[in-house]
Amino acid sequence: MLSLLATTFSILAQAVTDNTEGLKAIGAGLGYGLAAIGPGIGIGVVVAAAIDAMTRQPESAGTARTTMFLGIAFTEALALIGFVVFILLLP
Repeated sequence: MLSLLATTFSILAQAVTDNTEGLKAIGAGLGYGLAAIGPGIGIGVVVAAAIDAMTRQPESAGTARTTMFLGIAFTEALALIGFVVFILLLP
């Protein structure tokens, strides 16, 4: 019984060490998914604030729209940085 248990554990240990590449890919995917949550929320907040500003002061809609696009670009840059970091962690 003990030898069967020891054999099972050794097979499982071998399987885990052989599949580290797949586990790295899964970890990188989960990491990027978590890193994309922040910029997603940030873009939502930026757009909501810009729409609110445009409805309150329609004459300054052009300035609010320009500022909104800049905010979206900077927030999206954070998501791209997160993507690059997790891709670089794969090898």
